Amino acid sequence: MSWIYMLVLFGLIAMYLLGGDAVGSASKKVSYDDFKTFVKKGYASKIVINKDESTLKMYVNQKNIRDVFKTGAKNTGNNPYVTTEFGSVDKIESFIEAEKKSGKFKGELNYENKRGNDLFNILLSFGPILLLFFLWIYLMRRMGGGGGASGGVFNVGKSKAKMYEKGADINITFKDVAGQAGAKQEVQEIVEFLKNPKKYTDLGGKIPKGALLVGPPGTGKTLLAKAVAGEAGVPFFSMSGSDFVEMFVGVGASRVRDLFRQAKEKSPCIIFIDEIDAVGRARSKNPAMGGNDERENTLNALLTEMDGFGTNSGVIILAATNRADMLDSALLRAGRFDRQINVDLPDLNERKEIFEVHLKPVKIDESVDVDMLARQTPGFSGADIANVCNEAALIAARHDKSHVGKQDFLDAVDRIIGGLEKKTKVMTEGERRTIALHEAGHATISWFLEHANPLVKVSIVPRGRALGAAWYMPEERQITTKEEMLDEMCATLGGRAAEELFTGHISTGAMNDLERVTKSAYGMIAYAGMSDKLPNICYYNNNEYNFQKPYSETTAKIMDDEVLKMINEQYERAKKLLLDHKDGHNKLAEQLLEREVIFAEDVEKIFGKRPWVSRSEEIMENENGGAASESSTENETGTKANGV
Repeated sequence: MSWIYMLVLFGLIAMYLLGGDAVGSASKKVSYDDFKTFVKKGYASKIVINKDESTLKMYVNQKNIRDVFKTGAKNTGNNPYVTTEFGSVDKIESFIEAEKKSGKFKGELNYENKRGNDLFNILLSFGPILLLFFLWIYLMRRMGGGGGASGGVFNVGKSKAKMYEKGADINITFKDVAGQAGAKQEVQEIVEFLKNPKKYTDLGGKIPKGALLVGPPGTGKTLLAKAVAGEAGVPFFSMSGSDFVEMFVGVGASRVRDLFRQAKEKSPCIIFIDEIDAVGRARSKNPAMGGNDERENTLNALLTEMDGFGTNSGVIILAATNRADMLDSALLRAGRFDRQINVDLPDLNERKEIFEVHLKPVKIDESVDVDMLARQTPGFSGADIANVCNEAALIAARHDKSHVGKQDFLDAVDRIIGGLEKKTKVMTEGERRTIALHEAGHATISWFLEHANPLVKVSIVPRGRALGAAWYMPEERQITTKEEMLDEMCATLGGRAAEELFTGHISTGAMNDLERVTKSAYGMIAYAGMSDKLPNICYYNNNEYNFQKPYSETTAKIMDDEVLKMINEQYERAKKLLLDHKDGHNKLAEQLLEREVIFAEDVEKIFGKRPWVSRSEEIMENENGGAASESSTENETGTKANGV
C-alpha cells in the first residue's frame, strides 16, 4: 500500500505542476509560421509565453480542434494546445497585439516562469532512478526477513536470537515444572555450573558444553528451558532451529557465527535452540555433484562453533528435539552435547503433580479427586493434561456451572480421546444391535481374562469415527509378558467373535480391532521372539539406508504362518469364552441397547465379581471405595473402538 500512496503522490504533484486544465489534454509542437497562421485564422483561445525558455503555448478553440489536430475533441481532451519557439519577445508581443486589433485573437495573453517546469523536469529525470532504488531496498528487506532494525539487506546475516538478561521477562521457575525430577536435576546442575563454577573446577571437573533435551511432544522440553532462563542469573539466548534457515547461500552459517560471537561477549551465558532437528539433521552420504546444501553448511558452522579450535568458555548450549534419531552423529558426540536428557511421558505420580499445577487457576468443587484423574490418564503428556483441565472448565461453563466438577473432567477425557459425541448419527436398529453385541463381546471376554485390563465403561454412543467403545483402566507396565499380550489380543478379538456367533455375519466394524491385533502379533514374532518356530530372534532393523528386509523370504513365510496361527488361536479362544457365558453376554447387550452406556458395576451384577483383581482395581477400591468404577475412563491403549 505504501507504493500505491507514493504513486498517487507523484500523480498529484504532476497535476499541480502541469495545471489541472493541461492534464489529459493533447499537445503538439509546430513551427513558428504555423503558429502565426493558426492565430490569423482565429484558432487561438489563449496564449501563454515563457520568456526564460523562449517558448509559448497556444490553446485551441473547441470548434477548431479538428482543423489543428485532425481528430475530434474526444481524443484530444478539453484543452489541447500547440507549442512553438520564438526569437524575440518584443516581436511576438507586437504580432499578438496586431491580431487583437484585427479581431482574429480574442483570448488572453499570459506569462509563466521557469521554476515550475524545472522542478517537474528534475522529477522526470531522477524519478525512475529513485523508484528503482527504493524498490530494491524494499525487496532486500523482505528477503532478509526485514522489517525493523534487526532486518534488512545489511543485517541479513545477523542472528535472530532473543536475549533475556538475567531471567528478565520470564517468570517461569523450576517450581512451575511438575514431575520430570531427573530432567530437572540435570538442568538445575547446569544453572549451578554457571552460578558457582569454582565448586566444580576446584575438583578438576569441566563445565559441560551442551545438553540435549529429548522426548515426545508435549512433555515439557521447552518449559524446562524457560525455567532455566527464569532461574539462571546469566544472559539467556533463545531461538528456533528454523531461524537459521534462509534462502540466501551462507546466511545460516553467518547467523550461527554471529550468535556465538554475541554469546562470548556476554559470557557466561546459555544458548537455547528449540527444534534443533531443523538444522542438525544427519548429513547426506551421497551429496549431489556440485551442489551446495545450505542446511549442511549451517550444520558445519554449528559443529565448528560448538567444539572447534576456538574457545567457548562459559557458553552452555541447550537444545530440544523430539526426533533425536535424525540428528547427525557428529552433533551428538561428547564435547558438543555432553548430556542427553530424556524427558519422557509422566508416570502416575508425575501426572498427579502436573494436574495440581494446572488445577490452580481452575475453580473445582469437592468431587474432584486428583488421584483418580491421574490414574485415568495413562499415556497423557503434560500438554494433554493441560488440555484436559481447560476442556473441563469449558464444559462446566457450557452448562452454566459455578465450579468444575468430577463429571466435567471425565467428560473432558472422553472428549479428548474418543472425540465429540455424535448422538444425531443415523443408524438402523440392526446396526445398533450389531454394535451392542460387538462391545458386549469386548466387555465379557476382558472380564474373564486374568491379564486383560479392568473394564470401566462400555458405550455404543458414536464418538469421532468410532461407533462404540469399551473403556479400560490399563496398568502401567514396564515390561509385558507373552501371556498378557495374548489375553489383550483375545479381548480385542471379542467384538468380531460376538458378531459371528450371535448375528451369523461379520462386519467392517472390527477393522480397528484387526489392525491392532495384526500389528501386535507381528511385533511379538518379528521383534520380541515370542514364536514357537522363531524363538529368541529379533529382526528389528533401524538402518534407514538399508531398504532390504533383514530376513529371507522363507523366514517371512514362517512369520506370516505364525501370525495367522496366533491370531486364529485367540479368536477361537474368544468364541469359546463367549459360548460359555452366552446368557450374560446377551443380557449385557440388551442393557447397552436400552441405556447406551453401562459401567463396571452393571457388568458385575450380571457376571458376578471379577475372578481376578488387578493392582489398579485394588487401589480404586481402597482409596475411593469403588467410586472410580462408576466413571468413564479412556486411554488410547485401552480403547476398543467399533468403527472404520
